[in-house]
Amino acid sequence: MGFFDRFSSKKPDAQPASFAAEPAPSVATTGGGVIPRLAEARCLLEAKDLPGALAIYEEVLTTAGDRADVLVTISGDLGSNGHVASIVDLIAPRYDAERHGPATGLNLLQAYLALRQTGSAQHVLDILFELQRPELEERLHGFSNALADLIAQGAAPVNDADTPGSPTAAAKIDMVSISKPIWFYGLEPLAAEILPAKEGDLRRIAFAQLALPGAYRDFGAALKLPEDELGRLSRAIPLWLAETFYFSPLYSPVAVVGLLQTPELKLPMLFNSDWTTENLRQIVDSTEGGFDYVVTGSLHQTAGDYELTLRILEVKKFRERKQFIARWTPATANVELRKLHEQVRAFMEWSSVAAPLAYTPSATPRVWLDVLGAELGLFLAEKTLLKPEQLPPITPVLMSFSSEAVTSAAGSLAWLTLLHRARQLGLAPQIGEVQLSMNPRVAKARELLG
Repeated sequence: MGFFDRFSSKKPDAQPASFAAEPAPSVATTGGGVIPRLAEARCLLEAKDLPGALAIYEEVLTTAGDRADVLVTISGDLGSNGHVASIVDLIAPRYDAERHGPATGLNLLQAYLALRQTGSAQHVLDILFELQRPELEERLHGFSNALADLIAQGAAPVNDADTPGSPTAAAKIDMVSISKPIWFYGLEPLAAEILPAKEGDLRRIAFAQLALPGAYRDFGAALKLPEDELGRLSRAIPLWLAETFYFSPLYSPVAVVGLLQTPELKLPMLFNSDWTTENLRQIVDSTEGGFDYVVTGSLHQTAGDYELTLRILEVKKFRERKQFIARWTPATANVELRKLHEQVRAFMEWSSVAAPLAYTPSATPRVWLDVLGAELGLFLAEKTLLKPEQLPPITPVLMSFSSEAVTSAAGSLAWLTLLHRARQLGLAPQIGEVQLSMNPRVAKARELLG
């Protein structure tokens, strides 16, 4: 394992457990006195004589400091012996990705991560991504995830890798479970007339917030901005699926989204790599009764083209049961998302309740996802988990949804709770009356909300 595996611990340690160094390319075939001197320096490092090794490295770098094999050997040996600060001092000023290749860059990236120097780590990570080496992509996304964890922890840089530093008050990620359709909250007195009873031996299923690999070049900055389209979809799609399965007599679903708790305020979390098995185990182990299935996935967007991957994990055996992939453009979103919805329902043997409120899949899921995402933001602000000023404008969602609210009882109920929360928080625009469903439950909800 590389040392960044330790970053998932609650109290980051300045010292790596081990350094996953990149090997030098064919160093045995290079001539001259460089290789023997590097071998001598390695022996000094193993004998705990860092100053002696550094003296040799300075000598070698003076004459051979542009050789890729020399840079990767020095960075690897220093890292393997725990002297990551020296990698930054010696290698960073000399490293050029085009001339020296990715191996040294990976060692330098790991050094910056160990030192918690997130800005420099992001810079090297960007350079390595720009090399466009497919064989590195998975590893780089792993390092990107480690970098995101450091940013989330709010850990202070280590002043000296050989003398452990003290982290600042660490941020943490809180997982928020939404156990009912997000638009239902506020209508609890009408629960018996809207929600199906949950009885018997139900299949417990969790829908996790989607990862957004590579979506943000500056992950820390993206966390602090109001929710964008990808961030909203990463939360809304699990809410959509959880809502669907709530209206099945076979399932007890929840949607799980993240909030980053910093010393100053809470932020909607973004996940920039797929959830690991360990992440999923944390969800399962922290929930009374656990789950039978966990659904996770990732969303990519490139020049207006979207690709969603969903993975259904069977918890008992912790194995993937099924993977679904959907691709769409803005013009095809409704068609492709409906297809995906149908495929998931069919595979999971979903069936709808008949009473008290039959479930009707939205004919315009792209609009519905915006509604669910907006409902979530307002709900979290209502619960003081977010501040109203952190939310994006609600007007575009209301305008696009106004003509759709009449199409189903659930749509009309969502319109009422969405508008009510926005008004309560002082975020609602001046908007005229819209036509709603004639279902009597809608009239009761309107009366309840005032």
